[in-house]
Amino acid sequence: MEPPLIVLVGPTATGKSALAVECCRRLARRGLVGEVVNADSMLVYRGMDIGTAKPTEQERGGVEHHLIDVMEVTETASVADFQQRARAVIAELRAARVVPVLVGGSALYTRAITDPFTFPGSDPAVRARLERELAALGAHEMHRRLSEVAPESAAWIEPGNGRRVVRALEIHELTGGHQAVLPEWSYELTGVHQFGLTLERTELDARIDARVEAMVEAGLVEEVCSLIPRGLREGRTAAMAIGYRQVLQHLDGLCTLEEAKAEIKRATRRFFRKQLGWYRRDPRITWLPADAPDNAERILEGAGL
Repeated sequence: MEPPLIVLVGPTATGKSALAVECCRRLARRGLVGEVVNADSMLVYRGMDIGTAKPTEQERGGVEHHLIDVMEVTETASVADFQQRARAVIAELRAARVVPVLVGGSALYTRAITDPFTFPGSDPAVRARLERELAALGAHEMHRRLSEVAPESAAWIEPGNGRRVVRALEIHELTGGHQAVLPEWSYELTGVHQFGLTLERTELDARIDARVEAMVEAGLVEEVCSLIPRGLREGRTAAMAIGYRQVLQHLDGLCTLEEAKAEIKRATRRFFRKQLGWYRRDPRITWLPADAPDNAERILEGAGL
C-alpha cells in the first residue's frame, strides 16, 4: 500500500517542526522512513533563516527536509508553483516507500497541496498596471480598494501583503469576482491524515512575543542587512514576509527597532489568528494540545502506522 501523508498544521511557536522530526524518528524505530516536506512559503528562501524560524541542521536531527532553501530572495514564490513542487516531492517519496510529513504554513498552501485546487489565469498588462498602482499608493490603500469590491477576499488577505492584494484585484478584474472561500473539504491526494496543534491564546501570544525578541537578539536585523545586497528589496514575495518587511522599514528610518518588533508581534498574531479561523472550519483535522508528550505516537497511530 502507498504510505500515508501526514500533515501538521497550526500557529507558529507550537512546535510543529520538532514534532515532525520526532514522528520521523519514531518511524525509524518501526523500521520505516519518514521525511519532512516544508509547506511554509518563506522557508524556501536561502538566507532567510532567523526571521522564518527555519529549523537548523541540529534541529532537523538528521531527518531529510524538502523544499527548504530552494529559491533566491529575488524569485517570486507562488501558491501554484509551490503546489507543483510539493506534490512532486510527495509522489517521489511515496514511490520510494517513504512517509512524507508535510509541515504547514498557511491554510492556503497546505490545502493547495492536498485538495483539488486550480488557479485563475493572469494578464500581464493588468498585473503591471496594478503593480504600478501598488508602488504609488501602498499596500494598505490597495487593500482598502479590494475591501470595496471583494470584502470576503480582503478579510482573508493581510493588509500589508501587497502581492496578494494585487493578485486578488487582478482576478476580480479578469473574472468579475475573487472567490475567497476555499474548495469544499475533499482531498485530491490519497491517504491524507491531518493533525493540528493548539495552545491557549495567552500562551501562544507569549510564545510569539518571546520568539520575536529571540529573533532580534539572534541577529534578525543583521540578516536583513546581509540580504539587501542579494536583492531582498527587489523580491516581490521575500521582502513582504512578516519580520523582514518591518525590519526594512526600520532600516529606512520609518520606525524604531522597538516599533518594528511590536509590529512584527502584532502582524504574527493577526496572521495566525486568521489562519486558525480557517483551519478550525476543516472537519478533517484532528486537534492535539501542543504540549502533550504523546503527540508523535498519537499521530502515527492515527495515520495507521
